Amino acid sequence: MTEFDYIIVGAGSAGCILASRLSEKPEISVALIEAGGSDNSVFVKMPSALAIPMHTKRFNWGFNSVSEPHLGGRVIPCYRGKGLGGSSSINGMVFVRGHPKDFDEWAELGAEGWHYDNCLPFFKKLERWSGPDSQFRGAIGPVGVGTGNDMKLSPLYQAFIDAGVEAGYPRCPDYNGRDQEGFGPMQMNVDKGLRQSTAKAYLKPATKRPNLTLFKNMLTERVVFDGTTATGIRALRAGRPVELRARREVILSAGAIGSPQLLQLSGVGPQAVLNNAGIEPVLELPGVGENLTDHLEVFFQYQCREPITLNNKLDLFSKARIGLRWLVMKDGLGATNHFESCGFIKSSPEKPWPDMQFHFLPGAISYDGKTAFKGHGYQVHVGPNKPFSRGHVRITSNHMSDAPEILFNYLSDPRDQEDWRNTIRLTRKILEGEALTPYRGDEIQPGVHITTDADIDGWVRDNVESAYHPSCTNKMGAADDDMAVVDPQCRVRGLSGLRVVDSSIFPSIPNGNLNAPTMMLAERAASLISS
Repeated sequence: MTEFDYIIVGAGSAGCILASRLSEKPEISVALIEAGGSDNSVFVKMPSALAIPMHTKRFNWGFNSVSEPHLGGRVIPCYRGKGLGGSSSINGMVFVRGHPKDFDEWAELGAEGWHYDNCLPFFKKLERWSGPDSQFRGAIGPVGVGTGNDMKLSPLYQAFIDAGVEAGYPRCPDYNGRDQEGFGPMQMNVDKGLRQSTAKAYLKPATKRPNLTLFKNMLTERVVFDGTTATGIRALRAGRPVELRARREVILSAGAIGSPQLLQLSGVGPQAVLNNAGIEPVLELPGVGENLTDHLEVFFQYQCREPITLNNKLDLFSKARIGLRWLVMKDGLGATNHFESCGFIKSSPEKPWPDMQFHFLPGAISYDGKTAFKGHGYQVHVGPNKPFSRGHVRITSNHMSDAPEILFNYLSDPRDQEDWRNTIRLTRKILEGEALTPYRGDEIQPGVHITTDADIDGWVRDNVESAYHPSCTNKMGAADDDMAVVDPQCRVRGLSGLRVVDSSIFPSIPNGNLNAPTMMLAERAASLISS
C-alpha cells in the first residue's frame, strides 16, 4: 500500500499513541513511519539499564548542540530516541505531569482549550496508576505508573524527604494529584518491573490491526505539497526513494528536533533559513525551529558515611547479580530507575508555583553510569524548571541525513542565572538537614567553597548538563502570534492537511519531565483529529 488516510512520521512518545488511537476505527487506514528499528532489547525493557540504550547509536540520534556561548563554549549532547517508542524507550522513565498552572499558561499563551481542566481527562486516560484511588488519577490506561521499589531498598530516600520537610516544605504523597509542591515518592512509568514505553503500551497491541501499517527503518526526507496542501511524504528505505500519499492528513511526530527539521526541509519555516539551505519555500513561517527550550540540571553530591549506596553495586559481579534477578523475577535494583524520592519547590518566594525539581539518587555517579565517586555517596539532580533562555533548531543543508544546527542558548537570560543561585543555596540548605546527618559526609560538589554569586555562576557554567527536555520549537498559539506554528487543533498555520503532534508544539515548557505531558498531548490530539 502507498496510500493511507493518515501518515504519521515518528513512532515515538506521541506517534505510537496517535497510531493506536486513530486506528481504533477500522475504516481508517494509518501508516506509521519510523527512521529507526525495533525496540526489542533487554536493555530497553530493564529500567535500571537506561544508560545503555541512551548511549547506543541504534537507539539515539546522537545530536549535539553547537558551541554554547554562555556555557564557556561547551558542546552539549542532545539525546533523542530513535526506533520504536522514540525517547520513551531511552529516557529515565520519570513520570511527571507538570503543575496544573503549566497548562493554564498554555491557554494564556494562545493555546485555547488547553487549560488543565481540558488536559486532566487525557492524563487520566493514558495511565494505569498503581497507587491509591484519586479523582486526579487514571486506573485503566495503557501506561503502567508506579513508584519503583517504594523506597524500600535504601533509607536514604526517606531521609531526603524528611530533610525537605525539616526545611519547611510540605510532604507530598502524590505530586501528580491535587498539589505538586513538597517532597515525597517519585513516580515512574514502570510496571511489573518493565519500562512502559509508548511502543510497549500502545503500539504493540495496535499492530495486530489490519488498518495500521508500520514502516521501520524508513527515513522521511520531506512532506510533499500540492500548493499549500500536504499530500504525502517522500522517504528513503534501504537506499531507495519511497513516496506515500495521505488522503486526509500528514502528522509530524518527530520530536522537538526532528519536526522543525522536517518542516524546514519541506519548505516551511523562516525565509533566511530556507534560503541558506537552498530550499524552495512553500510557506514562510518564522516560528519554525525557534523558541527552543530545555531544562538544565546539576548533580549536588555528598559523601555517605554508611556503605548503603549504589556505589558498591557498580562492579561487574554486582551488575550480573542485579541483572539475573531482574531476568528471573522482574524486581530488585533492576526494576527501578533509582530515582525513588523527589521534591518540587519554589526557587524564590515570588514564584507563582513550584519551579524547581529534585531527583534523589542513593549514589554519587554520572547520569551515564561511567563516572562514579570512589567510595560511597548520594546526590540530587536539581535545576529550575521554568527557564527564560531560548534557542533554535535550523537546517544547514537540504538533506535530512545532515544534523541541524542546535543552539540552546542556555543561561543567556540573566533571570536564569539568578534562579540558579537560589537553586544552589536552597539545595545546600536542604541537604544539610538533620535527617541526613547520620549519613552525610563531606560535600563532593559543588564544594563548600562555592558560596558567592560569582562562584556559583562559574561552577554552574562549567558543570550544568541538559536534562534532555528539548521542546517548544513549533509552538502552539493564537492566530495573531507571528511566531506560533500550529493552532490549538495542532494544524500548521497557513497549510492544509498537515499537523504537528509532539513536544515541539508546547507553548511553554512544563514544570517537570516531558514524557507524561507529551503522551497527554497525543491522547488529546487524537481525540481532536477523530472528532
